[in-house]
Formats: sequence, C-alpha cells, structure tokens
Amino acid sequence: MLIQVHPSQFLENHLSLDKPEQLSATPELLPSSFMTEAPSTQVELDSALANATNATAECGDESLLYGEVEKIIIGVVLSILTLLTIAGNGLVIISVCIVKKLRQPSNYLVVSLAAADLSVALAVMPFVIITDLVGGEWLFGKVFCNVFIAMDVMCCTASIMTLCVISVDRYLGITRPLTYPARQNGKLMAKMVFIVWLLSASITLPPLFGWAQNVTVERVCLISQDFGYTVYSTAVAFYIPMTVMLIMYQRIFKAAKISAAKHKFINIPRLVEQEGIYCLEDKIRAHRNSKKSKAVEECATLSKLLRQDRKNISIFKREQKAARTLGIIVGAFTFCWLPFFVLSTARPFICGTEQSCLPLSLERTLLWLGYTNSLINPLIYAFFNRDLRTTFWNLLRCKYRNINRRLSAASMHEALKVTERHEGIL
Repeated sequence: MLIQVHPSQFLENHLSLDKPEQLSATPELLPSSFMTEAPSTQVELDSALANATNATAECGDESLLYGEVEKIIIGVVLSILTLLTIAGNGLVIISVCIVKKLRQPSNYLVVSLAAADLSVALAVMPFVIITDLVGGEWLFGKVFCNVFIAMDVMCCTASIMTLCVISVDRYLGITRPLTYPARQNGKLMAKMVFIVWLLSASITLPPLFGWAQNVTVERVCLISQDFGYTVYSTAVAFYIPMTVMLIMYQRIFKAAKISAAKHKFINIPRLVEQEGIYCLEDKIRAHRNSKKSKAVEECATLSKLLRQDRKNISIFKREQKAARTLGIIVGAFTFCWLPFFVLSTARPFICGTEQSCLPLSLERTLLWLGYTNSLINPLIYAFFNRDLRTTFWNLLRCKYRNINRRLSAASMHEALKVTERHEGIL
C-alpha cells in the first residue's frame, strides 16, 4: 500500500525561510548587508524547489492526477469490481450454508477462500478506491493506516494460502482416495483453515510489535520496506504457496496423463440389456440359431469388462477434471498476483527503506490486478461445480425455496442418464 506526497507539501512543512514579501515589508529596519543578501535567499528557495522537482521526476510519479471524467470512470469501474467481488463470494458462502449437499468438509476450504476474498472487498477495496480518486494521498490517519495494512496483508495472504491448501487437498483426494481422511473429517479440515489464518496473521503482526515499522508519515501509508521483512512476507505470502501450487498441478497433470495411457478404451457397438446381461445386437442376429450360446457367453464376458471400464472411466474423468480446474486456478492466480509481488520484492532494494520511488500509477495498477483474483475465484468454482452453479442461478432468481429438493432431483436425474448411457470410449 503506497501513498505519496507532492514535493511542494514537503517544502512547506520543512523549509522555514521567510517569504520575500515579509522580507521587504519593513526595509527601514533591516541592515544594508541583509538587503544585499535577500536576492540570494530567493535564489536558494527557487533552487530548493527545482531540486525537489527534479528528484521527484527521477523517482517516478508522486501523485495520481485525474480529470473529472477520469475520476468518474475509474470510480465506477473500481466500484463495480468491488460489488461483483462482494456478490460472488457472498453467494458462495450462502450456497454452502443453505444447501445440504454442499456442506461437506472439503468445502470448508472453499468457504474460507470466499471469506478471505469477501473481507478484501469489504475492508480493503473501498479505502483504496477513495485514496486513488484523491490522487494517492492517505486521508484516514496514522493509526488507521496500521489497521488498514494489517487487514490488507492478512486477507490477501489468507486468500492465497487457502488456494495453496485447496491444491494440496485436491491432489491427495485424487491420488489417495482411500487413505486421505480429510474429506470425511470435518475437524481436521477446520484445523487446516485455522492454520491458514494463523500463518496469515503471522505476517501481519511484526510491524505492529516493533519489527519493521510501517511508513506512516503525513499523508503516506506504506507497508514496511525493511529488507528482512520484505523477503519474509513475500516468501510466506506468495512465493512458497505459488511453488506448492505449481508442484501439485504438475503431479495431478502427471497422474491424469498416466491414467490416460493406462486406460485405453476400444470402440464397442451399442449395447442392449437382455435377460440381465449386455449383448451385442448385430452379433445376436448373426448367431441367432446355431451359435447363440457362444454369443451369449461372449456377451457375458464383455459385460464384466465394460463394468470395469466404466469404473476406470469415472476415475479417469475425475482426474482430468481436477487437472483442468486446478490448472485454471493456478493460471489465474499467477497472472493476477505475480507482477505485484515481483514489484513489491524489488522495491526496497531499488528505492531504499524509507520511501518508494516507483511510478505510483504502475503500483496501483498491479495492486488492483491482484485484487481481481478475489473476483475470479468464485467464478471459477461456480463454473466447474454444477451444484454450486445451479444454486447461484436459483439464488439470483430468488428461487431458494425447496432448493435442496430440486438439487436432489437434478442429481438423481443426472445419475439415471449416466446409468442409461452406453459408453464404450472416452
């Protein structure tokens, strides 16, 4: 979080030189030698202003200056982004709470993710919008600056680390479906959520207890630029979770690839059920008389193979879906947050620990790109989870009565369609 001050404000607060009008107000009381030095004083003042302006130009933009039309457009766009983030994550939380089918331990992480993203939209984004619209100056005081930075860091870190834990959960659920107990153990999943938020708080607390103080001078609100704290916070909040997510995605993708090579399904003509077993229509017609018993025996053997193949197909599809979903999650996460954290890591090494010399417009753009991830997350899960998507649609149409009954009926209908579908090839 960065707010900067224009150099003219700095000079007004720190330069105590008298104005030229005051120096010339009582010429009869001043010695002649002082009168000869007055022009020199004016030259020094002009020189100080010029030097400050040049230093500002070298370091980057000091303020965000927008016209009235630009302010309206930026305010509307950022407000819509915030409201959509609130609505999307709010729908996720409401859906899991009211739909019995979604109240599974594995969805505790999804609710934790939605809560973190919702906190970002409610407690962080509105103050950033106001700060951007007034030119980048912090208007809410030094005390609230520390509170704001703590909320910003903790909520964003909790969102990122929850995505990391979700990737591990999906990987273990796919590769160890019989031994991984977390999906049936709500207490263990709740402990995982607690650990995520505890680690997020561990990044927030050091500046509040003396290590690596935040920069909270007048109209400036900037997270601590201490070298050690910067490395620690960015590593725990982003680089380590991103590495874990990439490893999990690579392993799930590898498992799906191995499964695809293992389960090679052949084209089989359409099957019909006769007398409790599956038979091939064409083959029964061809061997209706003398070879009927042999055809029935072959059909019975084929039926056993098909049952096993259908089980393998189910596992294969689940692995493929997990790989595709996690790939989109990792891609969106990396695209949104990587530029911001690279800039945040490099800033103290480029500008020092007292201030930021990078263009403020660049920093704000990358910051909002990271906040966009809080909007993308619920859209991804709604797109890939049919029950969640159906619940969203019903809630938006205010058809929340008997929603559990409708979802159960839809699930049963889908199961019947899958049972009746004669698949022989993926």
